[in-house]
Amino acid sequence: MKKFEFLDITTADVAFEAFGKDLDELFANAALAMFDVMVKTEQVKSVERRKVEVNGNDLESLMFNWLNELLVFVDSENLAFSEFDVKINEEKFELKAVCKGEIMVQEKHETKTHVKACTYHQLKIEKTDDIWKARVILDI
Repeated sequence: MKKFEFLDITTADVAFEAFGKDLDELFANAALAMFDVMVKTEQVKSVERRKVEVNGNDLESLMFNWLNELLVFVDSENLAFSEFDVKINEEKFELKAVCKGEIMVQEKHETKTHVKACTYHQLKIEKTDDIWKARVILDI
């Protein structure tokens, strides 16, 4: 199963669909897709670890809060992540994760596009045939 794929929706934004066998994998793959927009994630080693906890009112708001919380680390610490150990409590719409990555260094990491934010525009999470799918649009 593929982890994510990029969609051609608009020139001012980047859109992708993430996939997972469960919600934990779905949210981890969505984060990986977002970071792949910003940096070549294969070059990011698991040197630094950060714990992240976010809540939402539903799965879409949980995804929105998750991805935007990860962007705080990019903007405040210049961190890029490439591994995500995600645990979701679906009943309470709570997410706890350990994110692994390293500080981005121009000489070491191929940077791509700066992501400003995850948006609610067309944000959708659904389960079909035992596969979870999320559609996300990022403001760049």
